[in-house]
Amino acid sequence: QVQVVESGGGLVQAGGSLRLSCAASGSIFRAHAMGWYRQAPGKQREFVASITSGDITTYADSVKGRFTISRDNAKNTVYLQMNSLKLEDTAVYYCYQGRGSLVYWGQGTQVTVSS
Repeated sequence: QVQVVESGGGLVQAGGSLRLSCAASGSIFRAHAMGWYRQAPGKQREFVASITSGDITTYADSVKGRFTISRDNAKNTVYLQMNSLKLEDTAVYYCYQGRGSLVYWGQGTQVTVSS
C-alpha cells in the first residue's frame, strides 16, 4: 500500500518562510491530484492548495501570493513553499495524493508562527 510522509514543519517567526514536503511510496500508485489542507486549533480543516498532473494550481484566498505548491512526479512528492508567514497560518498541515476516488493522506506536520 501507499505510505505518505510529511516533513518540513516547525516554529518560525512571522514574516519568515518554511518549505513542506510530502512524499508517497510503497506501491505503483501515481497521483493525479496532490495538495494540502490545514487545521488550526478549534477550527475545521480547510483547503490550502492543490496541483494537478498538468501543473494547474489552485489556492485558498488566504494564502494567495504567499504560498506556492509544486510537484516532482519522479519522486512522487508534493511541496508547499510558505513565505511571509502570518500568525493565522499556525496549524497542522496535511498533504494528500489522489487518483480518482483513491486518496492517501499524510500524518500531518505542525507549523507554528510566532510574533
